Amino acid sequence: MNTRFLVYTALMTAIIAVLGVIPAIPLPFIPVPIVIQNVGIFLAGILLGRKYGFLSVIVFLLLVLIGAPLLSGGRGGYGVFFGPTAGFLIMYPIVAFLIGWMRDRQFERLNLKRIFIIILIFGVILLDVVGAIVMGLIINMPIHKALWLSMTFLPGDIIKAVIASLIAVALLKNPVTARIMRGFTE
Repeated sequence: MNTRFLVYTALMTAIIAVLGVIPAIPLPFIPVPIVIQNVGIFLAGILLGRKYGFLSVIVFLLLVLIGAPLLSGGRGGYGVFFGPTAGFLIMYPIVAFLIGWMRDRQFERLNLKRIFIIILIFGVILLDVVGAIVMGLIINMPIHKALWLSMTFLPGDIIKAVIASLIAVALLKNPVTARIMRGFTE
């Protein structure tokens, strides 16, 4: 592991943590709030690739696990991994890995459309579906109802995917950051 890559990995972990400062928006009909931290998870995969994106999210979740209040609303501790948000949290590193894996495979052909589609499929749809299923199992809600209620997240998550895609494209257009990002594909 290159020290420079580890520094960028730690920086991405910090960015995800800082996004937790933005308050969550609680919903009265579902026990999972709307959070902005998903953007950081999407960016981890698309900017750092599968290995380092996954690692940055794992480090973030380990900090949460030991009690650091890094989730939106100042939540942390092992209890969050047994509550309604557990499925979403467990999917975070998987989502970062899959986004990074697709990014690594198509790095030379990345553009706004490809990045958005990668994030939409692996970051929005997969995260929301698995997170909703686990939420339904944990709170004893029928799976079809949990999936239906999780549709509430779709408009906001699409906006988050657009934001992450625009940031990634802007960084890819800069020769310095594009060279750094390309280094993560090796």
